[in-house]
Amino acid sequence: MTHKDQGHLDVEDRGAVVIVRVDGGPHGLFDAEIANQLERLVDRVDDDPGVHAVVFTGAHPERFVSHADVRWLQEGGAAVPSVGRRGAAAVVRTAKGVDRARVLEPALRRTPLWPAVQLERLHATFLRMNRSGVVFAAALNGSALGLGAEFAWANDLRVMADGDFFIGQPEVLLGIMPGGGGTQRLTRLIGTHRSLVAILEGKPFTPQEALANGAVDDVVAQHQVVERATELAMHLGARTKGSVAAIKRAVYFGGSMSLTDGLHVERAEFLARALSKDGQQLMLDYLETTESTGELPLYNRDIYKRALESGTVPRRRSTNGW
Repeated sequence: MTHKDQGHLDVEDRGAVVIVRVDGGPHGLFDAEIANQLERLVDRVDDDPGVHAVVFTGAHPERFVSHADVRWLQEGGAAVPSVGRRGAAAVVRTAKGVDRARVLEPALRRTPLWPAVQLERLHATFLRMNRSGVVFAAALNGSALGLGAEFAWANDLRVMADGDFFIGQPEVLLGIMPGGGGTQRLTRLIGTHRSLVAILEGKPFTPQEALANGAVDDVVAQHQVVERATELAMHLGARTKGSVAAIKRAVYFGGSMSLTDGLHVERAEFLARALSKDGQQLMLDYLETTESTGELPLYNRDIYKRALESGTVPRRRSTNGW
């Protein structure tokens, strides 16, 4: 990929679901322009009450996202002075605040802050996905390494194509380490020891290994990955968008805190949903149905099945039943 051949996202709106094809050029690379477009896309769908699911897949015939554009990483580092571990930590802390003032971007480009600012923005985008009421799914139509794998880990769901494909973190083989969240998200998906060994060795998982380890949710034929990922994303996305966002925040962020702090996060999210307009209305409907039928709706197997399919407990339509 040359500087002129920037990557881009091909976005297809299908009502409640958005299908996004990640086009990283002939090598399927993830570059700065894809990062910028992803940031704008996540902001748009998160703010749109009509969008409940986003499915990402690769435009390359055998790759989801190959990995980060190494030129992007190398030139970003070569343009600024070298910093040690302590200096890098200070740069990262500073970048978090500096990125809010985007008018300073031209001046930042040749300082040690610029690579950190770009990394901060990418992490912020992935975190926005984790906080969002939209369900994000990666339809891995092929292989994914490095940032490609980290992008997949940042989604809520992952469906991978069966075949001679692979997914993993090979950064150690280039003398670096994962920088897009791999050490954190893969660890939370498959456990500390398996994550550590996989990242230290740099050997990727096959589709079946990824499924067995819990790194992906399903493995299907390549031509079915988008359809299956869409099906899963829309099933979970059918739930109330505010509840989806609250649950994701409690699990993704509260789940990695101490029990006391995690319970605090859960309480706050629960109260916000319980006091919300839609939460109050659905609970009132539930109580009304219980009083009129003499039974708890969720102890009616048919009603429970329909609730799982639709995303909410069906409302009582008449005195003759549901």
